[in-house]
Amino acid sequence: MSPNLTSEPTLEPPAHKTVDIPLPPTDLPYDDGEPLESNRHRLAMNTLIWSIQQAWTDRNDFFCGGNMFIYFSTAQVRNQDFRGPDFFVVLNIDGSYSRESWIVWEEGGRYPDVIVELLSPSTAEVDFGKKKDIYEQTFRTPDYFVFDPFDPTSLRGWHLNANQKYEPLVPNEQGWLWSPSLELWLGTWSGTIERHPGVWLRFYDINGVLVATPQEVAQQQAAQAQQQAAQAQQQAAQAQQQAAQSQQQAAQSQQQAAQAEQQAAQAEQQAAQAEQQAAQSQQRAEQLAAQLRALGVEPEA
Repeated sequence: MSPNLTSEPTLEPPAHKTVDIPLPPTDLPYDDGEPLESNRHRLAMNTLIWSIQQAWTDRNDFFCGGNMFIYFSTAQVRNQDFRGPDFFVVLNIDGSYSRESWIVWEEGGRYPDVIVELLSPSTAEVDFGKKKDIYEQTFRTPDYFVFDPFDPTSLRGWHLNANQKYEPLVPNEQGWLWSPSLELWLGTWSGTIERHPGVWLRFYDINGVLVATPQEVAQQQAAQAQQQAAQAQQQAAQAQQQAAQSQQQAAQSQQQAAQAEQQAAQAEQQAAQAEQQAAQSQQRAEQLAAQLRALGVEPEA
């Protein structure tokens, strides 16, 4: 979004002359002191960086940055034409350490594979013109995108064809553009970033699933933890309720057992009384039979 990048052709000295070619400087500044166009531009840039870092958290073969210098020629350094893309990704490099700026001749001649410029009224002409030419003709950046954070319909993109020329990317039904280099969709998303609602430029995977930022992942994990805690509390309450029901059932069983024991005792008592009465009746019958025999009468069987 910021400034102008310029590249100057390298002039070969005449064959009969000997010249000293100066080495590239090593004390290069990495900050021009100029802020991004707006806070929305800053958040848009950070969201793209956060998303790639989160999506590739298990990878260490890339570097992504934003609003930082890309040094690619001594002429550029000499002219103090330092400003770089708002967002870029370099693939297949050692991403185990950070950089304050991207210095092409210190990175094996590697240029960005993907660049996104965040448009503004003051930079749109350069982003569509001089910068686009440099990214196509000097950087040979395969995927180039532009987007105005204040205009949801402004997304445009190009891919470098076999003739090393930019061809416009065709959007899908959602208006997203496919990045062959990243193997991700670039499209708009309506939501809140850092308490700022709006329409933001976001990455989507090949299946159309939004690539989350670390903050969103943390929020999702916190929400899941809260949901799990609520479920655990509900399960604990259900267990307590079941325990209370079991205790109630045990108490009822104990009461029923006591009643059964009481009934059994009563039955035993009644049986004992019945046996006693039977014995008494038998005794009386025997006495009557004896009296009848004494009178000379044989009792009937």
